[in-house]
Amino acid sequence: MHFTFDLDKTIQAAAELLRLEMGQQMSRLRLLKLLYIADREALRDTGWPITGDTVVAMKHGPVLDTFYNVIKGEDARSPTLDRYIQQRGHQLTLIEDPGKGRLNRYEVRKLRELSDHYRNASDWDIAEETHEFQEWKDNDPGNSSRPIPLEDILSALGYTQEKIKSVIKDAADARQLHGHFV
Repeated sequence: MHFTFDLDKTIQAAAELLRLEMGQQMSRLRLLKLLYIADREALRDTGWPITGDTVVAMKHGPVLDTFYNVIKGEDARSPTLDRYIQQRGHQLTLIEDPGKGRLNRYEVRKLRELSDHYRNASDWDIAEETHEFQEWKDNDPGNSSRPIPLEDILSALGYTQEKIKSVIKDAADARQLHGHFV
């Protein structure tokens, strides 16, 4: 079970992180890691992620699966991202502001906090830090990729089995409520 991925909100979160960087640009690796960490911390703090994306374990740590495919141009929604974020090689640059109307105050604050916290860390330092996350260790894919179940993330965050079931039920209820409209 997982949450419902919200591309517009994810683009706004990515733009917020890019806005905070010199030249409004960063590597794809860094952006994907910071977004995953933001989702993980939001789950820890609120029981709900920012992006709603599914997560896969890859060689360099956990990755938001759908957004990674959008960035790589392998998703039908990739042109939506291209309107706001330009990609040259593995560098991403904010070229148009998508706003932040889908983000709440907590989410904006969390993204800014993470940007400040990791400002002086290299991309590879951040990737290595995500290798310490229990959910990645439990699903280490070697040189491949492997889905990380939501249950593993919640367990790594210290959730009880009862609370894990509650979060999963909330995610299922939200998916059913929103259906294909999100």
